[in-house]
Amino acid sequence: MFFMKKWIVRNPDINTARSLSQAGGLSELCSQVLVSRGISDINEAAAFINPDIPENPFIMKDMLEAVEAINSAVDSESKICVFGDYDCDGIVSTVMLVSYLECIGADVSYYIPERSEGYGMNENAVRKIADNGTDLIITVDNGISAIPEAELIAELGMKLIVTDHHQPGENLPRAAAVVNPHRSDCPSDFKELCGAGVVLKLISAIEGGDYECIIEQFGDIAAIATIGDVVSIKGENRYIVRKGLEMLKNTERLGLSALIEKCGIKNDNINSVSAAFMIVPRINASGRFASPKLAVELLMCENDEQAGIIADELNTLNNQRKQAENDIIALIEKQINENPQLLSKRVLVFRGDNWHHGVIGIVAARINEHFGKPCFIITDEADGMSRGSARSFGSFSVFKCLDFCSELLVKFGGHMGAGGFSVKTSDVEAFDNKIQEYAGLYHDTMPVFSVSADKVIMPDEINTENIRGLEVLEPFGEGNPEPLFIVNGAVVDNIISLSNGLHTKLVLKYGNTVFEALMFRTPPDTLSIRKGERWNFIVSFEINRYKGRESVSAKVRDYRKYGIKQSKYIESCDIYGRYLRNEINDSSLYREICPSKAELTLVYKYLGNSLQNTDSMYFNLEPNGISLCKLKICLDIFRELGIVSLDLYNDTVRRIPVDGKVNLGNSEILRRLNESI
Repeated sequence: MFFMKKWIVRNPDINTARSLSQAGGLSELCSQVLVSRGISDINEAAAFINPDIPENPFIMKDMLEAVEAINSAVDSESKICVFGDYDCDGIVSTVMLVSYLECIGADVSYYIPERSEGYGMNENAVRKIADNGTDLIITVDNGISAIPEAELIAELGMKLIVTDHHQPGENLPRAAAVVNPHRSDCPSDFKELCGAGVVLKLISAIEGGDYECIIEQFGDIAAIATIGDVVSIKGENRYIVRKGLEMLKNTERLGLSALIEKCGIKNDNINSVSAAFMIVPRINASGRFASPKLAVELLMCENDEQAGIIADELNTLNNQRKQAENDIIALIEKQINENPQLLSKRVLVFRGDNWHHGVIGIVAARINEHFGKPCFIITDEADGMSRGSARSFGSFSVFKCLDFCSELLVKFGGHMGAGGFSVKTSDVEAFDNKIQEYAGLYHDTMPVFSVSADKVIMPDEINTENIRGLEVLEPFGEGNPEPLFIVNGAVVDNIISLSNGLHTKLVLKYGNTVFEALMFRTPPDTLSIRKGERWNFIVSFEINRYKGRESVSAKVRDYRKYGIKQSKYIESCDIYGRYLRNEINDSSLYREICPSKAELTLVYKYLGNSLQNTDSMYFNLEPNGISLCKLKICLDIFRELGIVSLDLYNDTVRRIPVDGKVNLGNSEILRRLNESI
């Protein structure tokens, strides 16, 4: 745990939940989760848990025109080209439409740009498609912003149908039909479809509106695309994902079956989580590290041997992706430890030479979550250009920040939580300064990374009946997260090392209830938790089934020492950031954060001779009046004097043996603090 997140706990009304439980035959715990999420009526609950079949596809604006144009092209044996995108949603959308059009006898091909070409349509691609004698281009998961390319398509004598789910601009591209639920004039009720969801509707419309037949044909891969594009798993998307995940367990697609086998997923473990973290990344790896055509070939493969070969290739590419991510993370870790001031910024900005385009967005997301700060990752390239990706959370808008910096950017795009950009390498430093200027102007206090729990769970509520009852809420994902619960003041009865120290299992005693809680990728020797101590946890629960027996286990999502006040921690963390950025003008605040000789001695003695985690030190020293800010300043002073080594990426500290006493008067940090009082 690098930093303490803000815990937000809901408090569902027990009487409302009990009424919902009785009316709907739901477990009381499940009903409390629904109430905590704003669903308190039995009809609302039924509509959420078992959504109706999606609405008539012809309700969507331009759907009739799209169907008529496609049918006309098929009947006249015109050449059709499906223009896709290189991510999972774009790849699956391409496979669905090409497969269907082939089935009805169309003369169809596809074009997916390589990542080096950039997202969406481009002039060279359009001309290549025209040179192939194409009469009709159908975009999937892109095209809504292809205004100049649409004009070129018309000039070259081709027709265009756009199917997309991204936000349209002020003007729509010139086309025979533009099918997009986000069109301001589109009357469809459900707007949150991914690209594959729009294609499902298009195909069902061509089939006269027979949605159930089409979901039986394409539901397995449509579910993967919906999960992979991180759209809300509610309404029509929930219908698609529920149906599709069931189909995945017995998929007849040889390539998909081979990929599931390579992932090591057993049939009873095929769910939204395994799809999101195991299947989707392997499909995405083709577009990131090779060609998206590889994934298309896999999903359309009709030969067992070939399916196994391609699945192996995707597995290898995914391992390359992981390695590329870790290599960049290691370089960032090195930058931080060589220049600690990088972490003082309101917005983290890291750059390097020729970092792989395909993973910088993932790295930005990992750093964003690791440090609880918006993050921009920039790669400097040989052509004098730098390209980057950004991730954020809370109220900090990546798009607004990029727009504020637009005078320095060659190209940019994005939304609230993510974005991409190109900038001249010579302007990167000015761009970094402009990012910090935006953050200072519009976010005097930066947003705090938070985690929400559905309720504080009581010991007697942790039983197989209640936890089994939560399964009706699956599949989980965006808009329907896995239920999380706060366990307050559980006693750590045992700490068990798993997988040669890679993971940890805790045995927790909570009132009269004892249960196991797993901490994945958390070695026991990095934990600040000790046997016999009381801790608070945020956990998710699941049922373990083994040889006909059921038991409850938990996964730890976050934890903190019992009795710690999060408001004091968050405030102190903010003060430390302001101190590092020289934003404090109040001498009384300097007096408050400046450690005394006695406090420095206390902190140094606490260090002992073993590796320490900073948060763990804070949890234990806070009762002695050592705030987080003061603790970090103490450690900065010790580092300056050469008596500790700090690993700022992992937030750990270790004593360095020294001969004799160290003179605190040699600390420049301490001198400046005393002068500011």
